[in-house]
Amino acid sequence: MAGNSQRRGRRLTPKAGAPKGSGGKNKDSLTGRGRTLPADERPWHKGYSGTEKLPQRTAWKQDKERRAAAEEGRAPKIGQPGSKDTTWGRGGGRGVPANRGGSAGRGGRPAAGRTGPRVAPGRKSNPSKDTPELLVGRNPVLEALRAQVPATALYVAQGIDMDDRINEIIRTAADRGIANLEISRAELDRMTGGVLHQGVGLQVPPFAYQPFEDMVAAALEQQAPLLVALDGVTDPRNLGAVIRSAAAFGAQGVFVPERRAAGITATAWRTSAGAAARVPVAQVTNLTRSLKACRDAGFMVVGLDADGDTDLYDLEAAVGPLVVVVGSEGRGLSRLVGETCDLTVSIPMISEVESLNASVAAAVTLAEVARRRSVEL
Repeated sequence: MAGNSQRRGRRLTPKAGAPKGSGGKNKDSLTGRGRTLPADERPWHKGYSGTEKLPQRTAWKQDKERRAAAEEGRAPKIGQPGSKDTTWGRGGGRGVPANRGGSAGRGGRPAAGRTGPRVAPGRKSNPSKDTPELLVGRNPVLEALRAQVPATALYVAQGIDMDDRINEIIRTAADRGIANLEISRAELDRMTGGVLHQGVGLQVPPFAYQPFEDMVAAALEQQAPLLVALDGVTDPRNLGAVIRSAAAFGAQGVFVPERRAAGITATAWRTSAGAAARVPVAQVTNLTRSLKACRDAGFMVVGLDADGDTDLYDLEAAVGPLVVVVGSEGRGLSRLVGETCDLTVSIPMISEVESLNASVAAAVTLAEVARRRSVEL
């Protein structure tokens, strides 16, 4: 007989074929489901902070955590329902967020009737700029309370060394009706991200910037108008240091661009040692246009530049209405801002150091302006 077709133990079924690949109709099964949602976007988590209707069990979890925290003398670890927009629009289309374009579900198809958290697959949710910040440090917290800065809660570490500043902080917060919460030092470390807090933290709402026009008008009412402008300073510590110098040497305000520049954060608050509560700070859409508005109002606009055409000690314009423009940490003044300035000023140095830090240069310049004005007046 030919071949082995009649042999004992022969295969009666065909061999298994190659495993089915993912390049055909089943490729959608490999599509990812997106990132894991954070706690504040999970409706059944006690940390949920969404704007959708709070489930009954979530409300029960949060209430239980509040009672436990009150018994243990710590801050409750719960969310703030209604503070984070997690709703999806149900009007114009299926699965379309209320304030965005469409979002795809698995396999590129719209998520039909989706009502979950408003997070697109594969996208990270950026924290909102309108969330409260924690101001830390005894001097910054005390200065903020003295200046009536709006605050929502005061956190004090357990076993803190009580001194005059802490006593005044606690007393002032109580007089203003601010919640006073005593928590462990480890918990305060976690809340501040390891920043030196000196055992006290003040939760403050987003900083209220002064309208630019109002700041300029208020400065012109002073005997010696003086403003400071920052051109692309991105380090909040430099911003806080400049605000502190502005307060020390009599400037009536500081203004910064809205984009590609540091704003008033908890870090800037701390570096300013509370001076941000006394010096108006404005955000402007276009710095060049704002500097031109200052010139039209009668200010002399002076930019700090290592290659400036005027020596700081020869700045005769210091006694009149003045705007001092400080450049960024790396590139200095931008081209358009430099062209807008009436003149550029350099700080004379006898060493081989090429330039000074932005906040140090601002402090040296403002000190010289204050010295000249005290002599003239």
